[in-house]
Amino acid sequence: MKKDPASIKSSLSCSCTHVYDACVIVFTPADVHPSKEQIHALIYDPKSGKWSRKWRSFPHMIYDRCRIQRSSRFQQLLRFRERYKDLVFLNRPLRNKWTIHQTFSQKTRFRQHMPETLLYHSSVDLQRMLKAYPVIYIKPINGTGGRGILRIERLRVGKGGYDIQGRRQDRRIIAPRKVSQARLEGIVRQWCIGGRFLVQQGIPLRLPGGRFHDYRMLVQKNGHGVWEFTGMAGRVGAARSVTSNLHGGGHAVRAEILLKKWLGSAEKSDRVIKNAEKLGLEAAAYLEDSFSALCELALDLAIDREGRIYVLEVNPKPAREVFARAGDGGTYHKALIRPLEYALWMYNNKNTPSSAKTTEE
Repeated sequence: MKKDPASIKSSLSCSCTHVYDACVIVFTPADVHPSKEQIHALIYDPKSGKWSRKWRSFPHMIYDRCRIQRSSRFQQLLRFRERYKDLVFLNRPLRNKWTIHQTFSQKTRFRQHMPETLLYHSSVDLQRMLKAYPVIYIKPINGTGGRGILRIERLRVGKGGYDIQGRRQDRRIIAPRKVSQARLEGIVRQWCIGGRFLVQQGIPLRLPGGRFHDYRMLVQKNGHGVWEFTGMAGRVGAARSVTSNLHGGGHAVRAEILLKKWLGSAEKSDRVIKNAEKLGLEAAAYLEDSFSALCELALDLAIDREGRIYVLEVNPKPAREVFARAGDGGTYHKALIRPLEYALWMYNNKNTPSSAKTTEE
């Protein structure tokens, strides 16, 4: 529900609304008149190419695009959802990263794809993970955009100490530096003040040029109410960044190109992408069964040199520009229109969310 007409215009074009004969309005909870039960919404005019505000009644269904955040705006959204809980929402909020990790870990099917993760309480958790893995990450349980992440690498025997680097909440990069164990524990305690953080196993993702990479997969409900694979793209982080996020200076690459270079052959790349696709569809259906209605889900995947797939994070309200930036215009267009197709399917089926079926069932 972020009020940004420019971004809405680019992500839901007037041609889509015309082809699918749907009226799309954009609003925030602040635009709702509480007594009139009307919305002072933004509406796009394809003839003039401009946005304007008009009073409208509540729509048949709502796609909530606001992510979990510590802000008054998010609290306003929570109050809106509670007051109007009988409205039809295309999606419902998922839980934090720790709850999602625990939920996946309950099933053998998904447990093998989860990096070992602990909820940080003290230096005991930190040292336990550092003894088990040469690289670990500290990340906030509700963070987005690669913010608030610290990477810690245990130096080889003889050198002693640890190498740390990261990205602050304001996305500023922390340059690599070496610290002792005692100093490290103090840094991590300070880093985790004011929030809840995870300690997670690091997967080797450094490319030959020194940058880190991962993969963004998108699965969505289609015009028949069924989960379907939309696409997958590679992301390569900025220089000196421990994350690959585009907003942090990263760039996008077609998944098959990046993965072929990483694994060494097109055959291995194709096989891993097929396995990842199956995993993504099953994960979306499982999370929907476990929590509540979803219409799309992005999965951030780490893939090691042997082709093992790890789920780093999931996002029920994903951006789509990774496909456009990777030069995959067809997938980008498909990613834009599928929520609209699913919304129309819901409308024609009396606003009943579909069950968690996939195209393989």
